[in-house]
Amino acid sequence: MIWNRTAECMSRDEREQLQGRRLKETVRRCYEKVAFYRAKMDAAGIAPDDIRSAADINLLPFTTKEDLAESYPFGMFAAPMEDIVRIHSSSGTTGKPKVAGYTKSDIEVWAEVMARTLSAAGGGRKELIQNAYGYGLFTGGLGAHYGAEKIGATVIPISGGNTKRQIMIMQDFGSTLLSCTPSYALHLADTARDMGVDIRKLPLKYGVFGAEPWTESLRKEIESKMGIRATDIYGLTEIIGPGVAGECHEQNGLHVYDDHFLPEIIDPVTLLSVPAGTPGELVFTSLTKEAFPIIRYRTRDLSILNTDPCPCGRTHVRMGRITGRTDDMLIIRGVNVFPSQIESVLLEMDGTEPHYLIVVDKLNGMDVLEVWVEVSPKVFTDEIKGLEALEKKIRHEIHNVLGLTVSVKLVEPKTIERSEGKAKRVIDKRPKG
Repeated sequence: MIWNRTAECMSRDEREQLQGRRLKETVRRCYEKVAFYRAKMDAAGIAPDDIRSAADINLLPFTTKEDLAESYPFGMFAAPMEDIVRIHSSSGTTGKPKVAGYTKSDIEVWAEVMARTLSAAGGGRKELIQNAYGYGLFTGGLGAHYGAEKIGATVIPISGGNTKRQIMIMQDFGSTLLSCTPSYALHLADTARDMGVDIRKLPLKYGVFGAEPWTESLRKEIESKMGIRATDIYGLTEIIGPGVAGECHEQNGLHVYDDHFLPEIIDPVTLLSVPAGTPGELVFTSLTKEAFPIIRYRTRDLSILNTDPCPCGRTHVRMGRITGRTDDMLIIRGVNVFPSQIESVLLEMDGTEPHYLIVVDKLNGMDVLEVWVEVSPKVFTDEIKGLEALEKKIRHEIHNVLGLTVSVKLVEPKTIERSEGKAKRVIDKRPKG
């Protein structure tokens, strides 16, 4: 289902003209209202009138999470506080959180792009949406909530946690669409199984999952366990929250709502833009935000852009699944390692559960990497010889992917802590500094 056919199916020329007009307005607003951008543009010798089209985006300076930290809390706002109707922030697990303000118009844009996202996933007026994203300062819960209301669906604002109650609500209310993190969806499926509930026999049809990177293998695992179609969504507090991009039923890349958010891919080393089809770091410029416009924000997320037409009829540029983050990358004995690479190996293995932990440490001055892997109940009760063979196979496959020798620790089912939000996959014990 296409929510807004005019916006989602316009010709490329129409979209580029719209992007150019909106980019010029955004740059002027930033220059006039935000001291940070005025100083950055002056230092680069760029004036608002130098931006004539979307193609001039390369002239503008980048914005980083460090810039946002220095402007904490409200230094990047381009609207007076009396016009700010909402404030959200990131989790702030490392240092000060990133703070986003919203005007009434910004909230309406947010509801619009989330309406598109839920519609693309299969949602409509008849859906009963169980929203298990966290409510509060985190953008996930309320973003999905307002999008669901905009399409006319019925929302169950259950938030995260209280997993057995979630299963009860699914059964009693007949939820048809679930929104949460993919790791929590997996936890829900496992909990239901332990409760003797077959989710596949419930009315649940769709899953809209995001807020953390996840692999195609994990999608297949969730779809198999829950009997649903699982689609990926993307967003971040700095841009608007969830609703920056979302998959359609084709499940072949996320449609970026590029009438509101202009995407680029850059080489994270040279910082130069790269052509569509080349992987790199995702960069976004907001085009319609009033309270907290942002120019060329380096997300640190690794992806790829695809400008080919989608069979669904939408004409937005599509972004590939997030494969990792430049700041989540582990460097182990000179080798770049992303958790998603290890996850892909483990989810292809028979006898393992989709729960793992990567532990990094130093031993005698050398980096060591150990992967803890939960095995299925049946395998765990097998003879030692069978467990040793599985451990050897996992080590071999990870070595083939990474080119590194790693230790593998097989652990019994339910040993690794489950997450009600974003899963914690890495423990790095190496001394800092």
